[in-house]
Amino acid sequence: MTKPGRPGAGGKRKKGPTGGTGGNGRRALEGKGPTPKAEDRAWHPAGKRKAAQDRLEGARARYGRTTGAAAARAPRRSSGGAPDLVTGRNSVVEALRSRVPGSTLYVAARIEVDDRVREALGLATKRGIPVLEVMRPELDRLAGPDAVHQGIALAIPAYDYAHPLDLVERAADAGETPLIVALDGVTDPRNLGAIIRSTAAFGGHGVVLPQRRSVGMTAAAWKTSAGAAARVPVAMAANLTQALKAYQEQGVFVLGLDGGGDVALPGLALADRPVAIVVGSEGKGLSRLVTETCDAIVSIPIQSATESLNAGIAVSVALYEIATARAGR
Repeated sequence: MTKPGRPGAGGKRKKGPTGGTGGNGRRALEGKGPTPKAEDRAWHPAGKRKAAQDRLEGARARYGRTTGAAAARAPRRSSGGAPDLVTGRNSVVEALRSRVPGSTLYVAARIEVDDRVREALGLATKRGIPVLEVMRPELDRLAGPDAVHQGIALAIPAYDYAHPLDLVERAADAGETPLIVALDGVTDPRNLGAIIRSTAAFGGHGVVLPQRRSVGMTAAAWKTSAGAAARVPVAMAANLTQALKAYQEQGVFVLGLDGGGDVALPGLALADRPVAIVVGSEGKGLSRLVTETCDAIVSIPIQSATESLNAGIAVSVALYEIATARAGR
């Protein structure tokens, strides 16, 4: 049985004045107010530019002088893996010439000594790298089933990675404007080595790698860097997006390299300020989260017949442009 007077259940509403809305209805009619300005919206490009401009004042004060802080803001971390091995006579000689930090030179017993083996032994002795003679089956086991060692191999110790913020403090301690390169999904060690070499050539303060889905400091990266890896620190970030945000808090402007960028590289206005350049893989480019974190997406003008630039080349072009702008300020 339906109770009388209950609305919606067959009953009748009591006639007479009803209760007010307490002003809610009037506020609803008034709407949500004027649309915020573009620069007041954090996600809008204009909002990002405003936030970057606000950081600029702090950056000028921060990096206009030496901070005196210790470079090691956080303990350096080893890659934790087994030592990498450079195998083959030519490769070992090239690695030793490039001052790759070898820990042990393995030489097979009764090896036929030619000019390359002789040079490898001489370079290792000169640099104080231990030379260990082993039986060929043992060298086969160390090198792995797919390696062609030709009776000689150089062990490379696990790399000791810096903390991302070490790179900013390294620049501050030198009284220089930070210039950092971050890699997003780059997996080719030769690209990493070339980027380290370019970073050293144009006065950069280090390279940042994400912990996952990224190349590490392998023997191939060391060799391609042509010795620059001994001068330019490489940092590892557990989360690249968070590392970039930490840079922004330090007054560093994060610029992503992408063909569809809204800012052209020539005459880049931010070139003379603290900068972190982010480059993605040649195939996928920058990830969505990294793109959203960047203060600006910068493009390098190229001919339409060329789809994209190799990551190492793109970084070199960007570093050259920034170094040129800084030299002329």
